[in-house]
This record gives sequence, C-alpha cells and structure tokens, in this order.
Amino acid sequence: MDIKEIQNLIKFVSKSGVEEVKIEREDFKITIKTKKNSPQQIVVDELPSKTNFPTQAEVPVSQEVFQEKPSAIQTPRTEDSNHVIVKSPIIGTFYRKPSPDKSAFVEFGQDISEGDVLCVIEAMKLFNEIESEVSGKIVKILVDDQSPVEFDQPLFIIDPS
Repeated sequence: MDIKEIQNLIKFVSKSGVEEVKIEREDFKITIKTKKNSPQQIVVDELPSKTNFPTQAEVPVSQEVFQEKPSAIQTPRTEDSNHVIVKSPIIGTFYRKPSPDKSAFVEFGQDISEGDVLCVIEAMKLFNEIESEVSGKIVKILVDDQSPVEFDQPLFIIDPS
C-alpha cells in the first residue's frame, strides 16, 4: 500500500464517521482510529521484511494535510515587509534566459509589469514560462541559473511599490 492509498483511506474514514478501521495484508497491518473532537491516529505494524522500518509507528494526522493547494504560482506577502515572493509552481530546472545566447528575462533592480516573464522552468522537456502576478521591482533573485528547483521554492522577491 503506498502513501496515496493511505491518504485516500484516511479521507474516507474521516468522512464516513467510522471510529476504527483495520487492514491486514501479508507485509503490513494498518489501523486507523478516530475519536470525535480529537485528531486521527494511524498505527502501522510492519511485518518482517526487507525494509528497516520501525515495527510500530504512531502518527497524528490533522485535516490540514488534505486541503488542496492554492493556485500554481503563489505570491504571498512576506511577514516583515510588503515584498512579494514568487514561488516555483513545479519541480524542474530553473533558467533565467530563454536560450544560452540571449540575455536574462529579468535582472536585479529591474522594473517589471504584471504578466512579464520572470524565468522558465523545464520539466520533462517542457519549458514553462513563469510570469509575474504583480508589477514592481526585482529585489532579489533567489535561484542560480540552470539550478534544480522544488515545488513551492521561492524564486524571486519583488517590491510591488
């Protein structure tokens, strides 16, 4: 059973109102217990196998885990100022230039408008343009050219004033 199946099972149990569900297979045993007004708990008993996992693990699960992510490109305000952080919507390779012989899309201190291309991220041979959702000035470029980036990793800091 993979993590996706376990997550789907937890969703089902929380919606159904069942207090306890047990599943036993050859290589593992899983128990999901819920009580009203308390967090869910999952107990997984691993049977002897090739993996070196602990024999029993207890994990509290909150409902926040299952909330869907907002839009692909998020531009949340930073806590200490009115700057906007542009985050990566996907996993891939970050490129500041459209091609090696061209100049960068944006530079430090450059004024930009909403909809301007900030960079491209290559994922599985597809180049995805990342556009600015705000107008302002590039305060900081947080990633080096041709670097791998993770989902939700900060890429740029923009001052929208």
